Amino acid sequence: MDTTRKPSWLRAKLPSGPGYTAVRKLVDNHQLHTVCQSAQCPNLGECWSRGTATLMILGNICTRSCNFCAIQTGRPTELDLGEPARVAEAVATMQLRHCVITSVCRDELADGGASVWAATIRAIRHRSPNTAIEVLTGDFNGRTEDIDTVLAAKPDIFNHNVETVERLQKPVRVRARYDRSRSVLRHAKSRGFTTKTGLMLGLGEEQAEVEQTLRDLASDKVDIVTIGQYLQPTPQHWPVKRWAPPEEFQHWKEFGLSLGIGVIESGALVRSSYHADEQSKKYTGVEHLNTNNALASA
Repeated sequence: MDTTRKPSWLRAKLPSGPGYTAVRKLVDNHQLHTVCQSAQCPNLGECWSRGTATLMILGNICTRSCNFCAIQTGRPTELDLGEPARVAEAVATMQLRHCVITSVCRDELADGGASVWAATIRAIRHRSPNTAIEVLTGDFNGRTEDIDTVLAAKPDIFNHNVETVERLQKPVRVRARYDRSRSVLRHAKSRGFTTKTGLMLGLGEEQAEVEQTLRDLASDKVDIVTIGQYLQPTPQHWPVKRWAPPEEFQHWKEFGLSLGIGVIESGALVRSSYHADEQSKKYTGVEHLNTNNALASA
């Protein structure tokens, strides 16, 4: 398959409009990082135009070097303890009903940044008590005490991505492990939380492996699964092996639902936080984002 040119179904909306401008200004003014920018998300234009963004805490330098990810890799130089308050201020300013927070991995920290995660959740809850909070965390190297630090702050949705099938974990995610990611999700579920994970297609997986992954996630009682097309961020990253057609995404959605997974968001441009407010309203009781929210104060 020729993967040098993207197919027509991978055309994303260009950034434009007052919603995009307001979010851009908010992010800049509060000195925030977003995974939308750092990970080169193709949905940035659409989401920012809707007045939504996925905020990224613990800086913008990751201690891991996953072969699919565009986020800068290196040794972080500082820990910004003022970040939780700024994130909470941004969420309040955007008047969000549902917010998504993610982070880089901070393996050099004793708790992997779990205390900052907890502080951020609590700060948002204090400023915006009616906002549903979704967190997309790393694996904390499997340390349950650090996962529990995050869970103790009571996010509404706990998300951790498996990213790909078991066979491709080592070459694609490098330091992560399939069994560890599953154990993280199982642990959060055992504590009574709504769990979510994401999977990419086009990395070289076989159909039987995708089927097995969905069976594994169903057996782990994961509530929400997102499935999207992998896009190679630079020539130095893992190459796209194929473009999955729209009908394949529909097939996996139907298959996952048949296994008992509560919500499947499946499509070429789907990412972990894409329309996250709509995916999770079944579990949070919060209706989807009002796209007419006023951002004039941003």
